[in-house]
Amino acid sequence: MKYMQPRPSSIVAALYTARDLEVDVAILHGPSGCSFKHARLLEEDGLRVLTTSLADNEFIFGGHDPLVTALQYAEREFSPKKMAVIGTCVSMIIGEDLLSAVDDSGITTPTIAVDIHAGYPENIDGVIATLVPAAEAGWISTEELDRQKYVLAKANEVERLRGAASQSYIEPSRGDLKHKVAVDLLERIKKGERGVAVMNAKKETAYMFADELIALHEVCPDADIEYIANLEERGLPKVRRDAERIRKSFSDASVPVEIIGALDEYGANGEDLGKRIREIGPDYALLAGVPHAIPPGFTDGICCYSITNGPRQVAPLKKIGHRFVVVEIDLHPKTLGVRHVVESEFGAVLRSLA
Repeated sequence: MKYMQPRPSSIVAALYTARDLEVDVAILHGPSGCSFKHARLLEEDGLRVLTTSLADNEFIFGGHDPLVTALQYAEREFSPKKMAVIGTCVSMIIGEDLLSAVDDSGITTPTIAVDIHAGYPENIDGVIATLVPAAEAGWISTEELDRQKYVLAKANEVERLRGAASQSYIEPSRGDLKHKVAVDLLERIKKGERGVAVMNAKKETAYMFADELIALHEVCPDADIEYIANLEERGLPKVRRDAERIRKSFSDASVPVEIIGALDEYGANGEDLGKRIREIGPDYALLAGVPHAIPPGFTDGICCYSITNGPRQVAPLKKIGHRFVVVEIDLHPKTLGVRHVVESEFGAVLRSLA
């Protein structure tokens, strides 16, 4: 499909993957403005992002020496345990040999080179391009590499079938008004209807999506609601630690949560979650994170209250029959760099109504 709307960048995906591998310093080999916003955001999450700041003359004559200098600077100034050199469109076009620069720099820090650019149709190419040299360097096992390729393919499949990649252009929307959705949800609970609250979140976004479930339990502790979350401790180092912290937050809040799937398995988790929802047989379902991962056949006849952080996810969710869809705007920036659950807008509305 030819997209007429902006799609995630494979360069940015490589940066996020470097972070999940616990890389301390990533060097973007390209112009200073490449992936500027995400590079700044990732520095909030503990990943130092440097750039070789290639200029127009280096587009012609090459950027080998600036990259060598950046690598030596990073090792000298930050004493990192791991580094990654991330390619860009410029380094690809000029045919830069990233590994040659790493070798010529004389650094001793374990460093991987990621040959990537933004011209790939799928952003998961940036993830795989980072994980392959990580596996070659012994940072992850070949089994984990194969697992990552599988869950990435499933996430892609979900986006193409029912997500923001299901159409060439989707009108962005803020979704339904949160207070109206909260009122409707609380009315159902007061009537004694049976419910299920599911968090199926992507990685660090769970730090806010978890609050939707915690707030619901806080407001309605005696309601007939089953709680489920994808917090099994599998995946890359940071992902496992995030899952552990969020599980503790549920425990501290006395939320009896059933664990199904891991934080990087949100795309592959839909069938299992759907089967569990069918077993519970609820009248309504609160679905936070990546609601569209659950095939619609499992939620037929159930009133779905879906919470996403994607304005372009509203229309696809409505299309598959979700009655209410709300959007947590700016969720991602608010969950970068945190190590605790962050209050959500919908959670705050539920608490205010209580």
